[in-house]
Amino acid sequence: MTNLRKELEKCKHPNSRKTKALGKKARRQNNKHKVRLGHAIKSNIMGEKLTWFLGHIAEERTAPLSPQEFEDLIALYLQRFDEELAQIALKQSIGKHRANQHAARKDVITITLEKERNEYQSGGMELLNLCDPLKLKMLRDWDGSALSVQHLKLDLVSHNMLQRLKKQGEEVKSSKAGEKMETA
Repeated sequence: MTNLRKELEKCKHPNSRKTKALGKKARRQNNKHKVRLGHAIKSNIMGEKLTWFLGHIAEERTAPLSPQEFEDLIALYLQRFDEELAQIALKQSIGKHRANQHAARKDVITITLEKERNEYQSGGMELLNLCDPLKLKMLRDWDGSALSVQHLKLDLVSHNMLQRLKKQGEEVKSSKAGEKMETA
């Protein structure tokens, strides 16, 4: 970027072809930087989400989560800001002039939670499927850095997917119970 500035300073006329080419090159570099920054932000957000899930799974647990446990964990994840929202509501109810205090933070939280709930109820949240033993092991082995998030194979986890997994688990249990009765 500093080389571009030096070259632009050398240019005599602002509308020369060289000046326009250098401006185009500078814009291209700026756009590349913006794209890289966007990927870094997304990796940081995903890293925070995975860290939260890793922190709420028992450390000694090696067996994958059941669909019901995973559903309960996601419900707990969607309620993670309830205490902060209650504090904001309390501060806003105290005085006349505090009605707008922390309004921006409250808006960010409500928008984030609404977006995550909609994702979970419809298409799915981008997460590791913790019902899969390999994915749980990957999460356990993850070093916690945002750079290594891209190496994790993420799935779209939705309410419907967990319901299907529950049904499959019940069918497997019922078929195993039927096999035991036949052998006895």
